[in-house]
Amino acid sequence: MSRTRTRTRWRLGLGATALLLAAGGLVPAPAHAEDVTDYAITVDPAARGARIDDTMYGVFFEDINRAADGGLYAELVQNRSFEYSTADNGSYTPLTSWAVSGTAQVLDDSGRLNERNRNYLSLGAGSTVTNSGYNTGLRVEQGKRYDFSVWARSEAGSTLTVSLKDAAGTLSTARQTAVSGGWKKYTATFTANRTSSHGRLAVASSGAAALDMVSLFPRDTYKRQSNGLRKDLAEKIAALDPSFVRFPGGCLVNTGSMEGYSESSGWQRKRSYQWKDTVGPVEERATNANFWGYNQSYGLGYYEYFRFSEDIGAMPLPVVPALVTGCGQNRAVDDEALLQRHIQDTLDLIEFANGPVTSTWGAERAAMGHPKPFGLTHLAVGNEENLPVEFYARFEKFRAAIEARYPGITVISNSGPDDSGSTFDTAWRLNREGDVDMVDEHYYNSPQWFLQNNDRYDSYDRGGPQVFLGEYASQGNALKNALAEAAFMTGLERNADIVKLASYAPLLANEDYVQWRPDLVWFNNHASWNSANYEVQKLFMTNVGDRVVPSTATGTPTVSGPITGAVGLSTWATAAAYDDVRVTAADGTALFADDFSGDAGRWTHNGTGSWSVEDGAYVQSDAAAENTMVTAGDPAWHDYDLHVKATKKSGKEGFLVAFGVKDTGNYYWWNLGGWNNTSSAVEQAVDGGKSTLITKAGSIDTGRAYDIDVKVRGRQVELYLDGTLWGSFTDDKPAEPFRQVVTEDTATGDLIVKVVNAQSADARTTVDLGGARVASRARVTTLAGEPDSVNTETNTPVTPVTSTFTGVSAKFEYTFPANSVTFLRIRQR
Repeated sequence: MSRTRTRTRWRLGLGATALLLAAGGLVPAPAHAEDVTDYAITVDPAARGARIDDTMYGVFFEDINRAADGGLYAELVQNRSFEYSTADNGSYTPLTSWAVSGTAQVLDDSGRLNERNRNYLSLGAGSTVTNSGYNTGLRVEQGKRYDFSVWARSEAGSTLTVSLKDAAGTLSTARQTAVSGGWKKYTATFTANRTSSHGRLAVASSGAAALDMVSLFPRDTYKRQSNGLRKDLAEKIAALDPSFVRFPGGCLVNTGSMEGYSESSGWQRKRSYQWKDTVGPVEERATNANFWGYNQSYGLGYYEYFRFSEDIGAMPLPVVPALVTGCGQNRAVDDEALLQRHIQDTLDLIEFANGPVTSTWGAERAAMGHPKPFGLTHLAVGNEENLPVEFYARFEKFRAAIEARYPGITVISNSGPDDSGSTFDTAWRLNREGDVDMVDEHYYNSPQWFLQNNDRYDSYDRGGPQVFLGEYASQGNALKNALAEAAFMTGLERNADIVKLASYAPLLANEDYVQWRPDLVWFNNHASWNSANYEVQKLFMTNVGDRVVPSTATGTPTVSGPITGAVGLSTWATAAAYDDVRVTAADGTALFADDFSGDAGRWTHNGTGSWSVEDGAYVQSDAAAENTMVTAGDPAWHDYDLHVKATKKSGKEGFLVAFGVKDTGNYYWWNLGGWNNTSSAVEQAVDGGKSTLITKAGSIDTGRAYDIDVKVRGRQVELYLDGTLWGSFTDDKPAEPFRQVVTEDTATGDLIVKVVNAQSADARTTVDLGGARVASRARVTTLAGEPDSVNTETNTPVTPVTSTFTGVSAKFEYTFPANSVTFLRIRQR
């Protein structure tokens, strides 16, 4: 995660009578005249805009990137119950993260602690096991206390010696405890004598003993709760002031087997997330494989999610599986008895959250320490299912059962994994026809897509379902990504009558265990830091307002020329052969032709894979390689026809045929047989981030030759497969960099003017407040910097700066810095 240190630029041009007092810094210098674009914002305070619900912005927690174990869950010991398995990760063993001195063996037999905790450690006399924790080791801080516990048994008796150490020596005085008889829980407390991020926890036994649930927690967890949360991470989430917490996922909710963890399922180790596995005493909670390639201990379970939501004043919003797997698995479970069991589990979940202590699951909640109900009001069924018909049929059964028993619960459906396409369209049609209350949308796109789609929800049917934007991000953690998201969020607020909930995703990432980028908060075992995206989210989440004040703004002058660029060929986890590549200008002039009767000297290899000319075709032979792009031609080409003959030889997907190629990060490609050969799409890459322009279901056959033709005219593109029009699109939507929204905080009377300037020029702006009577001073918060700036552990160039602007009037001028988000809070008289 190391990045080149960059200097943040603070440039705020001021009117002749304006004064800017920067908090803790110098008054920024005005921009040069040639770096300024002129705009106007006009506010209509007499008009009534959309009311913004208190639930507008929240957070989405998924155990990805070690967000739970090794992250928010404060347990310092990794694989504390010796349950790691190749079912979790091909490299795992039951002793992963443990080192043995002497003799030790993990057993799965009748001597276990309990039926749901299958494995335990048999430790020989005079032997020691040492745990290495996460990242570089167990983190301990001088003077702080740490609580150790272990379940142990020793028929003949033994003394356990427990110690904390690192390579430099001891980190605390060792503790000894006598063990005898059957399984019992033993505890001890350590006080660290110095700080280390490389700690090791060692347990030595004088005699033969069995161990399970070897644990070490910091005493100083969030709100000092037992089985608690890592304080710095929980505090960063709380500082966002989220109105809801969506949990526990994500792909881990609805992937894997829908069977339970029981003898009848063969103690299935790759299951969907089933909430009953995650409550009760931690030593009795089931283990499970995580979709993202590691183990879930479920120490952080549903009770802890509900408790955390309550602690930070957020609405809990759980997601349950609908018995249709998503995230590329795409299977519908056809077992009515199993479906009914999951439906009953969901009803039991609501009872666990809301039921009286006299109810079965309300009593379980009370036994865990929370007699008072948690007040659940919203629940989502399913996540990103790519089989909309099968999903909706099952969703209807969940919804009917929930509404019959708990009519006050809002049951949320979804629209699949993308922002458009056949799955999206079918899902939305079914949701509208079924009069669903709310639909969860997910999409991850390029910054350009977010700049282009600020108006996405302007045309949504106000008489149909409301929108929960449960997952979105712009494919990067640089300031330019955060600015694009901020520009999009002004559109979310303007449409607050239809968009009722929104949450960025993912939330957390341990820098040493990353499966997905970007992420809101980054951390390791000793530090955490906010991304630029986090700072934007926090700015919006802590300055929402109660209603939208209608406003308009002038746009940025743009000149939109034709799509230009060279051509390219690529594959993704597929071996393929390409032949007869021809590029012809609109007037019939031949621009390029290659039948590969010679070498491939006119092609440039920009990606991975293995390309060679074989039998008169250009072949990419590595069926495991991804993004194998080769390119040819002139980046200045425009208005042309591209022809390619393609044959799939082996692998998971189909073909990638590129056009409009400017460089390795900026191009279009027709992705035929993508997503594990389930659908095809045209994707546009801008600065490396991709967005989907058109998509359709379909697959590519192995061994069959396909004729692929792409016709580019201006900014219009037609695509033909075997001579038949497959689809077309026009890419003429401007990526408007200047966006704004105005809201009113009824509690303070403030007008909150929120302006995003996602370009390299300052925006000199006339702001007309429409006759509103206002104070002359505004509180200003600004995020600005170089567009490629990325916050790291040691350098945070994207940090909010607060200041006071004294030039406010009914009509005033303000210059918004290049590459910035600015919020002005203006008091109304």
